[in-house]
Amino acid sequence: MIGLGKDYCIKPRAKPHLLFALLLLAGCDSGQAPATNAAAVPPSDPAAMTPLQRAEAGQALWKEKCRTVAGEKIYRTVADVEGLVLLKVRPEASDRQWADPNWPGAAFAGEAYTDEYIKSFLGYEHSPFPTGEPVSSSYRGYVNTDYLPDNPSNLPGYRYVDVIDSEDEQRYRYILVHKPRPTSKIGWIDTLLEKSPAPDPIPRYGVTFEDHMIPEERALGVASSTVRVIDLETDEVLGEMLRYAWSTPASSANPSPWLTAYKCPGHAVGAGAATRKFVDQVLIPRQEH
Repeated sequence: MIGLGKDYCIKPRAKPHLLFALLLLAGCDSGQAPATNAAAVPPSDPAAMTPLQRAEAGQALWKEKCRTVAGEKIYRTVADVEGLVLLKVRPEASDRQWADPNWPGAAFAGEAYTDEYIKSFLGYEHSPFPTGEPVSSSYRGYVNTDYLPDNPSNLPGYRYVDVIDSEDEQRYRYILVHKPRPTSKIGWIDTLLEKSPAPDPIPRYGVTFEDHMIPEERALGVASSTVRVIDLETDEVLGEMLRYAWSTPASSANPSPWLTAYKCPGHAVGAGAATRKFVDQVLIPRQEH
């Protein structure tokens, strides 16, 4: 199982207008940010603001972006898609990036990266409650690499994913394979990511992302990124998701603020597969028979 399950977070218990609640705790992936009650209009220059003024201004900017521009846009869907090309893969991240106010990938800090990002497109999506409702368009689940016969949902991902290697610029194909574990005495099966040179032709549809570096927004703790699904034959953009995240600076109480940032749109369950769960609304994976 890959690390793409539920997200847990702790919301501030103190009154949200208090300074420590704003500066020490950020939020949850899909929760509502706490309301604030600024006593005065802050200076326009973030460097001249107090920490509380900067937090309030950042929160206000994030809320405005969520209201006016953030969200998912689907222009055209394609059914029965077997595979696609990941034009970029989320790079590895660690505590240093999660605390860096200018880290490019901040808006998708909770997403899987490197091989786990690739796996997120190949795995099954499951209902978070084994005896509950199946996954639906309005209630998404978590992703892992195995079929779970007792789960009400086993929505398949893509059968293969092509990736253009950043070092040798060659295209490789990734699939999931199931192999017996040699050291297991009870027949344990491992699900592995298998890489091989990709055959021609290249898949028609590609997925990419662009992390935005806007200094005046980053100064207020606001990050953004856009995911795009593209028809590579026509250059048509089939869908795009624009996400905004807001967090207060790193502190001893919250050393990795981007991991606890408020995000819109976000996922309360399976945030590590957020890109996959947007893309599969545009490029609908072929169902297994």
